[in-house]
Amino acid sequence: MFAKAFRVKSNTAIKGSDRRRLRADVAAAFPGLGTDQVSVLVPGKEELNTVKLYAHRGDAVTVYVSGGNPILFELEKNLYPTVYTLWSYPDLLPTFTTWPLVLEKLVGGADLMLPGLVVPPAGLPQVQKGDLCAITLVGNRAPVAVGIAAMSTAEMLTSGLKGRGFSMLHTYQDHLWRSGDKSSLPSIAPLALDPPDLEKEESITADPAMQEDLRCLTLEGEDENGEAQQQMCGRKSLSEASEDSNSRGLNPDPTDSRTLQEQMDELLQRCFLHALKCQVKKADLPLLTSIFLGNHMFSCCPKGRQLDIKKSSYRKLSKFLQQMQQEQIVQVEELSKGVESIVAVDWKHPRITSFVIPEPSPTSQTIQEGSREQPYHPPDIKSLYCVPANMTLLFQESGHKKGSILEGGEVRTIIINYAKKNDLVDANNKKCFEKLQPAYQVSFPGQEPIVKKGKICPIDISLAQRASNKKVTVVRNLEPYGLDPCSVASILQQRCQASTTVTPAPGAKDSLQVQIQGNQVHHLSRLLLEEYRLPRKYIQGLEKAPKPAKKK
Repeated sequence: MFAKAFRVKSNTAIKGSDRRRLRADVAAAFPGLGTDQVSVLVPGKEELNTVKLYAHRGDAVTVYVSGGNPILFELEKNLYPTVYTLWSYPDLLPTFTTWPLVLEKLVGGADLMLPGLVVPPAGLPQVQKGDLCAITLVGNRAPVAVGIAAMSTAEMLTSGLKGRGFSMLHTYQDHLWRSGDKSSLPSIAPLALDPPDLEKEESITADPAMQEDLRCLTLEGEDENGEAQQQMCGRKSLSEASEDSNSRGLNPDPTDSRTLQEQMDELLQRCFLHALKCQVKKADLPLLTSIFLGNHMFSCCPKGRQLDIKKSSYRKLSKFLQQMQQEQIVQVEELSKGVESIVAVDWKHPRITSFVIPEPSPTSQTIQEGSREQPYHPPDIKSLYCVPANMTLLFQESGHKKGSILEGGEVRTIIINYAKKNDLVDANNKKCFEKLQPAYQVSFPGQEPIVKKGKICPIDISLAQRASNKKVTVVRNLEPYGLDPCSVASILQQRCQASTTVTPAPGAKDSLQVQIQGNQVHHLSRLLLEEYRLPRKYIQGLEKAPKPAKKK
């Protein structure tokens, strides 16, 4: 699509409401991205532009540019990531692999044909026709292209890996890539579970006969007029060539480094032991396992690392705690149906006593804005009063007019002076206050106060039942208090170890709501009241927290 130069129609800075809408669209289009990753991809404060352009075929495309690089493009209401984005999130899309010599053809506008695929030992990713996919080169997980699958994985295998595999939309080194900072292709090592194919690729391409096989791949591209043309070759396919190379003894050596799963297992046990040794006391027992994880284990996670049980070999907290119970470190019981609690801890266990506490590091929760981290400070909220039309005469002698915003003390002073001047009684009659229209002022440290008419909406916490009969916790009205819904969702996702989504709030203009799987009111209460220090009167729904389990 971007093999040839495009024509730019407009380039404008994105509005705040459009920025929030884009975040919600990205979260919906790419569910594999966590809310924190969405916040980084679509930053809250950094410059973000919308570029409307026409591709050389006449397609109307919207490109989103951040930091000078195109990060996403939209075509017919579908969002697609650029290679710049995929280099940061290489596992965002199902990935298929080809050989470096093929890249030149793809950059020239060719589609990728199935004989060009390299089939890994684990087999091809499972996709359906029309799915968005990424293309990488052998030995490097950094994607070089984005395309649409022309058939399902099952159909690919049934065809014997023949025919068109992917319709290419965007590639490394095309004109969309050139509109950015033209970063070189990074080197991202293959996953530990995948054999490193780089050595095999170098050996194959060093063979002149194999080079000819690579040049004779079946590719479909465009001529100068944009017409489809096909380059066919009667020689053996690349998959067959790869099999021949394997028969010549070119299998790579496995890597010796630890897998991501092994690293997460070690981090999980480290946070577990640290929490028991330094934070949990006998008086805290029985302790809900979810609270133990969210309030204690996560706070013991080293700075710069993220604890994710789903990426460990245990997959679930309950399985991990079962293992710790078998080692007689803790005792876990189900005090109420479906809810487990830690009821006993052996603090004299050798694993706890021998655990060396790491050097302390700041653990205060921060809200990320772009690439900076700024501690959250609660705003100063003040109730105000707005002068209505039917009370203008009362306030005009004091220099105020219809719509003037006043504090309660100012209103009292004006009424008292008016009463004294006109020999009226009952100067403190509160009926005047009742007739005034409400307003409020929100002041954040280092910022100009924000004054708005009406009453400030409290942060609303509610529980909802989904079609799957599962409960979700819904949080609305975070924005008036200076809280970014995406950042709050990211924090809750880690603490609750539950999936979170950010969607437009129904019936509210330019407002987002956060949904967390399960009843997570307790975690919200701790976050909003204890860490963010928001007054309780500005939060409604805290009474919906689950009741603490009672020991049988």
